Amino acid sequence: MPTFAAIDIGSNSVRLKISRLQAGRLKEIHEDREVTRLGDGVFRSGLLSPEAMSETVRVLRRFHRAMQECGADSVKVVATAALRDARNSRAFLEWVRSTTGWTIEIISGLEEARLIHLGLVSAGRLGAHSVLLVDLGGGSCELTLSREGQIRDTVSLPLGAVRLTGEFLQHDPPRKSELKRLQGFVAREITRIQDRIKSARVGAVIATSGTAAALVGIASHLARPRTSRPATYTTREMMRRIAKEITCQSLEQRRKVPGIGPRRAEIICAGAVVYAELLERCHLAGFRYSALGLRDGILAQMAAEYDRSTRSGRAIESERWESIKRAVEHYRVDLHHALHVRDSALLLFSSLKSVHQLPVEYREWLSAAAMLYEVGDYVNRNGHHRHTYYIIANSEILGYTPQQRRIIGSIARYLGKSRPTPGDGPMSTLRPEEQENVEKASVLLRIARALNMGRSQSVGKVAVSARSGRVSMKLTPRGKASVDLEVWAIEKDRDYFREVFGRELSVAAV
Repeated sequence: MPTFAAIDIGSNSVRLKISRLQAGRLKEIHEDREVTRLGDGVFRSGLLSPEAMSETVRVLRRFHRAMQECGADSVKVVATAALRDARNSRAFLEWVRSTTGWTIEIISGLEEARLIHLGLVSAGRLGAHSVLLVDLGGGSCELTLSREGQIRDTVSLPLGAVRLTGEFLQHDPPRKSELKRLQGFVAREITRIQDRIKSARVGAVIATSGTAAALVGIASHLARPRTSRPATYTTREMMRRIAKEITCQSLEQRRKVPGIGPRRAEIICAGAVVYAELLERCHLAGFRYSALGLRDGILAQMAAEYDRSTRSGRAIESERWESIKRAVEHYRVDLHHALHVRDSALLLFSSLKSVHQLPVEYREWLSAAAMLYEVGDYVNRNGHHRHTYYIIANSEILGYTPQQRRIIGSIARYLGKSRPTPGDGPMSTLRPEEQENVEKASVLLRIARALNMGRSQSVGKVAVSARSGRVSMKLTPRGKASVDLEVWAIEKDRDYFREVFGRELSVAAV
């Protein structure tokens, strides 16, 4: 029963959640959270302040002790908008690494949205109808349209509550001119996605993070419900009322409102304006709050990587395949050809396990590289292998972490005359053991591409065997087709095959 720990270093708060995987399900055993306002200085000056860094490191030390007490087997630490924007983020990364031994992964806004979506899908909180997920944090706001558990559209907007408060609201209470500028900026950003949200015919809106929790708390107080159960839903009309009332209050008055909390009161006005504008401009009835968030998605990803049979594992597989198909369509890749190259690559991976000895996860990464190795042609045929790497590594191909996309991109990168070297750009981002694995996988992809060189599926059957220090391939033509071109293409890579695997490669038509 492995125990996983997920840490989310946000612009406003730092969160820890530790869960144990039992019978394919994650069971929470510890949770902690503290407001450190790490992004406060970033959104004004572009720099993390020494005080905010010190406070955050102090909290991370506490999280480190909690992990040891809970016996966590592995930890994943991610950071969001504050570290994405900070010019001195490297100093903070090194401080954390030297203090805890952790390597922080700075994720994009769209990766943040993907993980939040995964957390809700894994918990079974999304139905078959169209759902809009809203995560308004300290530095950014992620909006995700989901249908049948699949991401259909997502965007990250610079509408975090800490960011907006620092940039627009300088007085207490905010002046009308400040609120007008804030509303104008928020409206401009929401315009980027409002038509897509309207056309999606959203059946439900689910909001995560502390700002959403505070707003439904305020709504509960204003509505004075007869039940004592905590509220989880607020309407568009109520949000309009909340935004109007709290933006007229002073900080001390907001701190006394039940549901806000003393630190949240400092940034709640900006958050309320965003939600009010979003519901109004997108014609949404209201939103429901969910306590699930980024850390739950991180845990679901960790569980899926440990056991692909879990719900999160199945969700990630589906998400990856749908995302790859969309990329193939967008970059005008020949799907029929890509599927045949993928099948050949997977055949080689299975038949030559004793030769390549790659980790099992490389099977899927090789499959993805086979589907996507021609996306660079969309940019320019000249240097298309370099373009392929850039697109795969930097595009938001959902379901893969940034590091996994870099590995997939590197596998697809070296199919021309160039060879991977440790100092080369793509390889320099990988650990030495990954560099070796990428080169092996890349050679397998080269052979798979050679098996489909004619693009006419001339090869009907491939028999691969490895014995006595040799690898032999026998190609059976399809009908009366010729496989001379495929044999020639494979023979061109015999020397490189021997260099990487230490085996002689022979190929013949039968």
